[in-house]
Amino acid sequence: MLSSLTRPRALALCALPVVALFAVVGLAPLPYAVAQPGSTADVLGDVKGAPVITISGAPTRTTKGELRMTTIVATGPSADVDLGDVVDAWFRTDRAVLPRDSVYPRGKSDEEVAKHNLKDMEKSQDVATTAALSFLGEDPAKVKVTLHLADVGGPSAGLLFSLGIVDKLDGDGAGGDLTGGRTVAGTGTISPSGEVGAVGGVSLKTRAAKRDGASVFLVPKGECSDAQAELPKGLRLIPVTTLKGAVESLRALEKGGKVPSC
Repeated sequence: MLSSLTRPRALALCALPVVALFAVVGLAPLPYAVAQPGSTADVLGDVKGAPVITISGAPTRTTKGELRMTTIVATGPSADVDLGDVVDAWFRTDRAVLPRDSVYPRGKSDEEVAKHNLKDMEKSQDVATTAALSFLGEDPAKVKVTLHLADVGGPSAGLLFSLGIVDKLDGDGAGGDLTGGRTVAGTGTISPSGEVGAVGGVSLKTRAAKRDGASVFLVPKGECSDAQAELPKGLRLIPVTTLKGAVESLRALEKGGKVPSC
């Protein structure tokens, strides 16, 4: 039958299945999540009228400067992400395309993921308190720390929570602010012994930090290359591996000493 058609018509007829295939692929949901810079919050300040960090049982100090935890926002596990979304995000520096399974547990609903993330945040807050009080040599039986940060999930604010507690109790250790009055942002999980862990999404978090006024960004050392990939102009990266190292770096920054760099 094709032999009786003109060549242009035959080519057009053969191309129809290919066009249809591309149309289906373009509209079909893909197993990806699209992420972008999220909100930041100053752990030294208030959120929704309540202080993020409240301490009793030990003298606290009035702080200057900010310690901003950073977040990313990603499409949910039930969201349909098609080829157009992926292509659009691929060519934008303020978007990232991630395998859905690397962002969310497989088979979990939006509600289950949100619940899981909030539990991770609560656990992170407890661990951050343990790490900070241990670093300062404070007795956890006498010093009570309450952390309040609603509507944010996951463990990636652990380092910033610990630093906030240190700043409120001890500052830079010499009567000044740990931040030096700057707006310092960062990310990283924390262990009870003060080890800092990787979190992912740092290239998006640096953009959120710069947008909200940060001049310094604390990044888990193993994620330096990711943070440098799309680093906003004027944002200084400081790699960290421990809470002690982060505190020492901020102290050195204020005193004009040697500060690690990526």
